[in-house]
Amino acid sequence: MSNKKLGLIGYPLTHSFSAKYFAEKFDKEGISGFSYENFEIPQIEDFPDVIKNNPELVGLNVTIPYKEKIIPYLDELDEDAKEIGAVNTIKVIQTEHGVKLKGYNTDIHGFRETLKPLLKMHHYKALILGTGGAAKAVEYVLKKIGLDVLYVSRNPQSENERSYHELNDVAVKNFPVIINSTPLGMHPKVEECPALPYEYLTEDNLLYDLIYNPAETLFMKKGTEKGAITKNGLGMLKLQAEKAWEIWNE
Repeated sequence: MSNKKLGLIGYPLTHSFSAKYFAEKFDKEGISGFSYENFEIPQIEDFPDVIKNNPELVGLNVTIPYKEKIIPYLDELDEDAKEIGAVNTIKVIQTEHGVKLKGYNTDIHGFRETLKPLLKMHHYKALILGTGGAAKAVEYVLKKIGLDVLYVSRNPQSENERSYHELNDVAVKNFPVIINSTPLGMHPKVEECPALPYEYLTEDNLLYDLIYNPAETLFMKKGTEKGAITKNGLGMLKLQAEKAWEIWNE
């Protein structure tokens, strides 16, 4: 039986657990005929070479910083990915006319299913820290659930964005849910965190960090110290990975 290859594209990939996650999954579940490989590409222009040089590829995950940049290289997007404008999963389909690449976003499944059990009645507004591809999936889920959303970025570009220095006690009270979609605090730079007014946090706040390495970021620690609910991105990672596995095997 020929080996089917799966993989991950991004840069850098030192933080990624995906290869380890799938290696353990294959071992634990007795899955043979699959391998998983990291493709660390310094620029998105290198992506076609990954496809060309790996004819046994059947699927890819996409991580920072290519969730949006990958789209022009794909032949088709599913409805969610099209609406979000970000892709984290690619199905590689062999056809008689060559390779067809279809993009999906499984981040929305992972984020939604891990966030919903944490939400309380007063959690009706959210701050999203960062404006990249992961942030788009977060916004999509929050709006579907019914939360009002405001973006926070270093360089606000629109009416729906604020800068970090504009945040005060009123902001963290009026927007009790705070989602970190930036890489700030990710291994190895664990001493970093988004520039929030942490002193104003209370037990009414919910801090969700999409980072999963380390298991508790400085962002989360500062929230815990104030009694806030905190959650890391490991559960989201696992659920989105399982959803990707489903898509690759449909």
